[in-house]
Amino acid sequence: HVQLVESGGGSVQPGGRLTLSCVASQRSITLDCMGWFRQGPGKEREAFATIDRDGITKYADFVEGRFTISRDNAKNTLYLQMTSLQPEDTATYYCAARTKFGYSCSPRYPMAFGYWGQGTQVTVS
Repeated sequence: HVQLVESGGGSVQPGGRLTLSCVASQRSITLDCMGWFRQGPGKEREAFATIDRDGITKYADFVEGRFTISRDNAKNTLYLQMTSLQPEDTATYYCAARTKFGYSCSPRYPMAFGYWGQGTQVTVS
C-alpha cells in the first residue's frame, strides 16, 4: 500500500504563491502517473494537474499558466508550484497516484487514481 503525505498548505493573499509537496512511501519512479486534485468548499473534488514518469505534464484549463507540477523521483516527491493565487483557489489539495492503467495520464481521467494523500488546506483571502 502506498502512502502519500502532502505538506506546504497555508494562508496567502490574492496574487500570492505557495508550493506544495507530496512525499510517497515507495519509490515514486514506480508511481508512473501522479497528480494533484483539489476540493473547494461545497464543491466536488477535481483533478487539475498530472505528470508521468517521463515528466510530461498536463493541466486543466483553470490552472494552466499559473500552476506547475513537477516530481523528483530520487526524493520520491511530487511538487505543485502555485502562483497568482485567487480566492477561488481556496481548497483542500490532494496528491494522488494512478492505480488503473487503462487510462492516459491526464486530469481528464480522475477515475484512474486510487492512492490519495490526506490533503493540505490552501486558503486565499
